[in-house]
Amino acid sequence: MDSFNPGNPFPYAYENLLDTVLRIARHHVEGPSDAEDITQDVFVTLLEHRRPFASAEHLKAWMIRVTLNRCRNHNRSASRRNVPLPDQIPVDPPDRSVLQAVRSLPAPYRTVIYLHYFEGYSTREMAGLLRRKQNTVLTWLKRGRDHLRQHMIGGFDDE
Repeated sequence: MDSFNPGNPFPYAYENLLDTVLRIARHHVEGPSDAEDITQDVFVTLLEHRRPFASAEHLKAWMIRVTLNRCRNHNRSASRRNVPLPDQIPVDPPDRSVLQAVRSLPAPYRTVIYLHYFEGYSTREMAGLLRRKQNTVLTWLKRGRDHLRQHMIGGFDDE
């Protein structure tokens, strides 16, 4: 079931991309149940998607983009409802302080730091995935690193 079928990508996606989608969702929204809902929504969207994917990488990029969009929409609607969100969520990585520092970054910086360090994407790949110029992604990555450095050394200075 590991082979990619452009006409029916769901089995491949479920076997190979479920953990990636769930990790991204857990990283970008506060509650684990919200992340699970977003993951389910992404896979339902895949089932409804009618155009074939050129490759497994194209499918993965599409799924990441859809996941990030769903997370952004969820966070916007949660802020409009003024729903208090929990301060922490359970996470898989052992060093929670680093992950918490990444989660505290502004959205564009958080996204590129996560995609680069946790998912292994290059700046060129992230530029395509996020539909931004590579220089923009490089700037976000540098600023994100700078914010993390400040946070890890002695806290954020409000800018």
